[in-house]
Amino acid sequence: MTRFDPLTTPVDTVLSRMRALDAALPRRDGVAVFNRVYLAVTEAVDRHVDAGRFPDAEAAITLDVRFAERYLTVAEGRHPPACWRPLLQFRRHPGVRPLQFALAGINAHIGHDLALAVVDACRTLGCAPPELEDEFDRVGDILVSLEERIREDLMPGPDLLQIADPLTHLLGAWSLERARDATWSAARALWALRGLPDLAEEFAGRLDTAAGFAGRMLLTPLPD
Repeated sequence: MTRFDPLTTPVDTVLSRMRALDAALPRRDGVAVFNRVYLAVTEAVDRHVDAGRFPDAEAAITLDVRFAERYLTVAEGRHPPACWRPLLQFRRHPGVRPLQFALAGINAHIGHDLALAVVDACRTLGCAPPELEDEFDRVGDILVSLEERIREDLMPGPDLLQIADPLTHLLGAWSLERARDATWSAARALWALRGLPDLAEEFAGRLDTAAGFAGRMLLTPLPD
């Protein structure tokens, strides 16, 4: 049985913080674009928890909250890692499309933050990553199910397809499914390295750098 009150969980707290950001940020701001996407994902996770769709609600909530906290630390202006800096730098660039902002945020959050959040959750719960695999997969499934809707909502319409060719090329170079699989491997590696803090820090730093590089490519300004 979960230790959390089903009517008021830590997920409600992170949802409140995301909604406050949504109200405060200009709608076209790149962080605001990603925040709206992430808010929809977190609301979906919350509904799944309330409906009892996670076998271990405590594990799902812990992973979801540890994951969200890493993004909120950045969005609220504190110590951005390298993976988030391209989005923060280009958040108001007129040549970057909303879909690019959304996917750059997803790339940073999945490509770097999620692996660290798995380790954070394992430490909190006193378990190893394999014990969180079901929750990891279910949260990932929610992300994948929303990705198609995100692309449909933010992709230029059919009349702009010719202009959008460079955007189509950029989007085809990145895959949420591949990023999620790589993140699970990274989380297991970080857990295996927990007794070797210098190596773990170096490995996490390389994840951060790689995600930052991919994010910079996703945010390449495009012609109108």
